[in-house]
Amino acid sequence: MTTHRPFRFGIQASSAPDRASWVSLAQRTEAAGYDVLTMPDHFGDQLAPVPAMMTAANATTALRICALVFDNDYKHPVVLGKELATMDVLSEGRVEIGLGAGWMLSDYEQAGIPYDSPGVRIDRFLEGLHIIRQSMGAEPFSFEGKHYTITGYNGLPKPVNGVPKVLIGGGGKRVLGIAAREADIVGINPSMHTGVVGPETFMHMSAEAVDEKIAIVRAAAGDRLGDIEMNIRSFLVNVTDDGQGARDRLASALGMPADFLSESPFALIGPPNELVERLLERRERWGFSYVIVGQEDVEKFAPVVAQLAGK
Repeated sequence: MTTHRPFRFGIQASSAPDRASWVSLAQRTEAAGYDVLTMPDHFGDQLAPVPAMMTAANATTALRICALVFDNDYKHPVVLGKELATMDVLSEGRVEIGLGAGWMLSDYEQAGIPYDSPGVRIDRFLEGLHIIRQSMGAEPFSFEGKHYTITGYNGLPKPVNGVPKVLIGGGGKRVLGIAAREADIVGINPSMHTGVVGPETFMHMSAEAVDEKIAIVRAAAGDRLGDIEMNIRSFLVNVTDDGQGARDRLASALGMPADFLSESPFALIGPPNELVERLLERRERWGFSYVIVGQEDVEKFAPVVAQLAGK
């Protein structure tokens, strides 16, 4: 890619023992220069994303909020669209919309939600995305699809600045193509088609696998490629002066080649200056300018944020 977007950074947070701790996390995140606080949407040990995201926005002045990502199957899109628009109004326009087709098998099993085939879940997600966007438009609308029927609905309230930016993350060809055609922000993910995190997940984190995913996005995006922000959630983060040793130990534990963690954009292991260089290289190679780390990394990763945010 010949031009690059400025870097921005986010954290993915899921829980805190009490309000004071959650508010402190949001405020420390903003103070360290991160742009976004994101949350997963699962039924395990985490705070519910809508009230937690709103609390984070209330405790800050510029921090943006986003789910990474809302599972379309867990809420009717009219309900989710109304919640997103309401949060956008109450946060004065700081919402981004992360939406996906759902993948975690245990959520579906525990809640008794049918775990339909990927094709069905993706079809339903596409209809949901269309409905959410239409609900935020200026006029009432109707929609008749295979999974949803909407009649004369006018979503209120309306977001502050029109439909917020939409993030779609994908690991497989079909969802990556959809993201390239539909999203403002494309997240590159491992493939999660098995419904669980396992050894196969890490194989989809290699640099070569990411090359293939980026090629799909670029081919599908066509003329709109320049309008897309490329996102990566780095799952394996360790800011340490013993970068090589830390990478070797983790690679051994994962049963991966020694150079896997140096090359994979899902890993950020090493001292701050080295991580800055790696992020610059990865933006050049893949276009990644929006990088998300974990809530446990807020302070340790802050020196990298300070050097790169907005540049």
